[in-house]
Amino acid sequence: MRVFVTGGNGFIGSRVVRHLAAEGRGVRCLLRATSRTERIDDLSLERHTGDIRDVAGLAEGMAGCEGVIHLASISAWDQIRSPLMREVVVDGTANVLEAARRAGVQRLVFVSSLTAVNGTAEPVLLTEDAPFELPAEPFVYAHAKVEAEALCREASAGGLPVVIVNPCEVWGPGDDQFITAGYARDTLRDWPAMTVTGGTALAHVDDIAAGVVAALDRGRPGERYILGGENIAAPAITAAILEAAGQKKPILRLPNGLTLALINTLARLGLPTPIHPDLLAHAVLYWYADCSKAQRELGYSYRPARETIQSVVDWLVSAGHANRGS
Repeated sequence: MRVFVTGGNGFIGSRVVRHLAAEGRGVRCLLRATSRTERIDDLSLERHTGDIRDVAGLAEGMAGCEGVIHLASISAWDQIRSPLMREVVVDGTANVLEAARRAGVQRLVFVSSLTAVNGTAEPVLLTEDAPFELPAEPFVYAHAKVEAEALCREASAGGLPVVIVNPCEVWGPGDDQFITAGYARDTLRDWPAMTVTGGTALAHVDDIAAGVVAALDRGRPGERYILGGENIAAPAITAAILEAAGQKKPILRLPNGLTLALINTLARLGLPTPIHPDLLAHAVLYWYADCSKAQRELGYSYRPARETIQSVVDWLVSAGHANRGS
């Protein structure tokens, strides 16, 4: 199967491309002229220069490809409220689906997010059928993914074989945009280390990539699959980060309500905040997931959270972003 991949130069996407290449599959990546490609420069693959906002260009890039994996998205917290969010996540997905129809694609995997399933104030295991109850503010990203998923289900009902996957919080070495590694870096730099009350399913980027590829091969069209990980509380993540680096310092658990009020007030006044307000809104919820459906139908598996956290800390130290010891 020749596979057309959007977002294949990103943190998760590059691991997906690497996984496909290791299996000997033909890979064609959608790349903009300005795309950073150092994560995939060592791989033998086809490059199609284009843009997620150009349907005709997408269809041209998909020509001759049996499969599509659509990863292109907005991940940086400072871009979530920009016009790019809708253009890329919602309209971009509509374009990919239309291009796939034109190109006669046989299988398409849309990489959504666990945030599009739900988040809860108390620890509850989320399944693929959980009711989505998050408000539009401040969960802009989650709502955009929900809209994109609706487009995918509509396309699947219309005859285009689309599978949806919902990765949990993804950690791993090489996250040089510090989407999730930023928390580990800041924990190692701050004194005391700070945390809130919340929790998440946490998985290694390579396990998520393997799950995405498995969905292309084994996923049932019209279905969604949570690609989860170990469900772990925020204070336990903080403790594991410190342990991985051999640091011994106090952990200050901040009160959720007071911290939210303070950070949001600073943001409204245009003052700098130690954490992005939208990121904090995510951190104080629980994103615990039941991924048994993906395990059963896709053969998905994940490694322990501590092993994943250790790999991130080791990378941060080797790359000069943090130090070991207290």
